[in-house]
Amino acid sequence: MGEVRDIPGLADLWKLTTGDDRITVAVVDGLVDETHPAFPAGKPSQVRDVWPAGAAGAKAAHGTAVASVLFGRHDGPVMGVTPACRAISVPVFVEGRRTSQLELARAIELAAEAGAHIINVSGGQLADAGEAEDVLTRAVRRCREQGVLIVAAAGNDGCLCDHVPATLEGVLAVGACDDAGRPLPISNFGPGSRRQGLLAPGQDIRVAVPGGGIATMTGTSLATPIVAGVAALLTCLQLRQGGKPDPLAVGELLRETADPCEPGTGPLDSLDRLDGLGGQGAACLQHLNGTLNITKAVTAVTTSSSTSSATTPAGPDSPVDAGEPAVAPSCGALPHTGAPAGCDCTTGESFIPTTAPPAPVPAPVVTPPPIPAGVVPSADEPQQAPPAAQRLVYALGTLGYDFGSEARRDSFKQLMPTVQVDGHSVPANPYDPRQMVAYLREHPSEARPLIWTLNLDLTPIYAIEPVGGYGPDVYERLTDFLERQLKAEDDAEFVDRVSIPGTLPGRTAKLFNGQYVPVVEVNLTRGLYGWSVASLAQAVMDCGVPEHNQRGHDHGTPLSDAVADFLQRIYYDLRNFGATSRDRALNYAATNAVQARETLAEALGHGMALQNIDVEKSPYGRPDSDCWDVKLRFFDPDNSKRAKRVYRFTIDVKDVLPVSIGQVRSWPEV
Repeated sequence: MGEVRDIPGLADLWKLTTGDDRITVAVVDGLVDETHPAFPAGKPSQVRDVWPAGAAGAKAAHGTAVASVLFGRHDGPVMGVTPACRAISVPVFVEGRRTSQLELARAIELAAEAGAHIINVSGGQLADAGEAEDVLTRAVRRCREQGVLIVAAAGNDGCLCDHVPATLEGVLAVGACDDAGRPLPISNFGPGSRRQGLLAPGQDIRVAVPGGGIATMTGTSLATPIVAGVAALLTCLQLRQGGKPDPLAVGELLRETADPCEPGTGPLDSLDRLDGLGGQGAACLQHLNGTLNITKAVTAVTTSSSTSSATTPAGPDSPVDAGEPAVAPSCGALPHTGAPAGCDCTTGESFIPTTAPPAPVPAPVVTPPPIPAGVVPSADEPQQAPPAAQRLVYALGTLGYDFGSEARRDSFKQLMPTVQVDGHSVPANPYDPRQMVAYLREHPSEARPLIWTLNLDLTPIYAIEPVGGYGPDVYERLTDFLERQLKAEDDAEFVDRVSIPGTLPGRTAKLFNGQYVPVVEVNLTRGLYGWSVASLAQAVMDCGVPEHNQRGHDHGTPLSDAVADFLQRIYYDLRNFGATSRDRALNYAATNAVQARETLAEALGHGMALQNIDVEKSPYGRPDSDCWDVKLRFFDPDNSKRAKRVYRFTIDVKDVLPVSIGQVRSWPEV
């Protein structure tokens, strides 16, 4: 293929538009060399305050290549599909380590928060169709609800297998074909990809290489930005026609206008028994929904005054936890040609790159290094975001600590006193939190060399760094929380959740296992809370709920159980990073459960049950505020015809510590 300009129909589309800076495309991948002459000045803008910049290497080569297919300027060495659109990059993949689904979810959320209309993910992990870790499933679903189109690679394992996030609902999956439209042998064609995917050119694509070089590369990673770029251009055409940008509708349009496979043209002669199909049907499996047809898609957009989205966002009546299987991806017995030796996909903690090794190219073209296992991110930078030091966090999780290096760990082991076991003195174990707490009680200043972490389940998501004059008080409180996490669950002082309010200064901390996590600076003890679900539920009960509302009339559900259910829904079903305004409002609703006390009591008193929890931007707010409405929706489990009841309370998240404002409002909903 070579230049993307040779793709049929693209040159004619460029006559209509090469992009519009009102449309934002994000690349979630490796670090992009934005100094490469292929990129327009200032593109893509990169977010570097969540992951370390890292050194140039295979993942940077992959990120730069993918970004150049999208954003390469037309008078430069590599032509991109949409150079005039606003471009952002989220470099989630770092050299020397693998990327988890949790980190990919964070990158996708950051891209959407930055205003991305289309997010390119040229990576993934082998999994059953639609199965992913719940945090990634929620991030993808939130994009769908916000009208953001995710375009993801189908993968390069050459098998009847699926990749996530490509096969999650609402994502446009992309396989690779050659110039003649024949599927590449490496392109995956699992049931999820066939349900919601298409093929695009992915063979010998001309790309940029870090350091100013160029190369040709092959794989679904290169086909994906071609489709994402075309989707961006079609969205720009919607704007030119005076319509509202609808990337989800564009994604569906690309599927509908794809050229279907003609029986007898497919390459799968040896797979004629797949899915119970006879030769001709099986031969088309690898074509997914068909092959990208830019001309037909452009005609469909330009002859229509508006394009309505065929993907219906989850409505307010949809249960919050629907369709979220928390199943870790697994390679199973599928071919694993894209992974290096020793790759263990069954852990659910790493992604497989979707770019095949670059094809040989003649001098003086530079060939990029081979791409090791790892996810490829899209880019992101808030369009009008405040400076990194002002980005707020209000996150919930459990507390942990880390040493960062063997030297730091060994220094604690040498300084901590020996312990007595069966009358014998044995060296201290710095990994034993009980021993660590006892040591920190005697030596409070030793809390500073530790890397304190906030964890979702067992995965660290932030490094907590107390700063300012109240730093010692914050360390003391962290030590107290760590000690209380060790108590029995029925102990009144037991803590199973903490809240961390702070700011993101734009730095990361490296943990002992090589993982990098963003640093959260905490300069006050205000808002630094620790509690258990049972104790917080009891605290709500102690606030004076009327006795007749202590138990639901029809179902005998204690109010304390209802409050516990409310909190558990937030902790498990709605787990988040607490970095967006929406998530900070939701998390504060959990720590301020008293706000929902009368709401829960009234609903239960009428025999209703909690259906879902939703958060949306409040139409009302004080000047210079950031107000969000937390809505609790209740239904009657015994009478589906009975009107639902919605309760709303408003939270202002403008400051480090959110605050609830106004009164709880309630209304029936048919």
